[in-house]
Amino acid sequence: MSGGRRQLDPPTYPPVVDRDTWEDARSVLLQQEKALTRMKDAVSAARRRMPMVEVSGDYLFADTNRRYTLRDLFEGRPQLIVQHFMFAPDWEQGCDGCSMMAEHIGPLSHLHARRTSFVLTSRAPVAKLHAFRDRMGWSLPWYSTVGEAFNIDFGATVDGQERQAISVFLQRDGRIFHTWSTHARGEEPFMAVFDLLDLTPLGRQETWENSPPGYPQEQTYSWMRLSDSYTSPAHPCDHH
Repeated sequence: MSGGRRQLDPPTYPPVVDRDTWEDARSVLLQQEKALTRMKDAVSAARRRMPMVEVSGDYLFADTNRRYTLRDLFEGRPQLIVQHFMFAPDWEQGCDGCSMMAEHIGPLSHLHARRTSFVLTSRAPVAKLHAFRDRMGWSLPWYSTVGEAFNIDFGATVDGQERQAISVFLQRDGRIFHTWSTHARGEEPFMAVFDLLDLTPLGRQETWENSPPGYPQEQTYSWMRLSDSYTSPAHPCDHH
């Protein structure tokens, strides 16, 4: 022990082998990866066949100069993805995990080409949202929910607490439908950093992972920071 900290055993790295042996192992893993891809395609096909629920609430969303309806957020496109960004009215900055997700979205022109709009919504006042957006250098459309009904109805505010969530909507024949939602790890496809880390020998380096003995690991999500704050403590928001 040194300075009161427990010394970890050195990592048990995978064996070093010749190229032919590596190719054999890679071939076995490739079959598993292909099966995973086919399973993802099957799940996506099932998602496209999910039943829908008509949205009846008269929800309002505030921007700097005016208020908008849920229909307005579609901007004339048939599909809408809403990221319920965790930013409570009394917070001074947004959630680090939600921020990481927003930073992975990229240019919305790609979604628009597939007739899909994307927006962020939060409970914090517009001035706070846009100040934080300017700080982070984003250009994503971001609206303040007027009241809590939208967040509560779609599971983004539970017992007064913020919760990460994604909701997907479809408009057709003048009606709006809720087609899909997800929370917690269901949002990981929005964050390529996890898929990239899953490609590496050390993985995500979180305690839940099945890794060889001695690999560095921290509590799930405890390492996350705002992208401009990796030398600062984490913002206390709930990622689970």
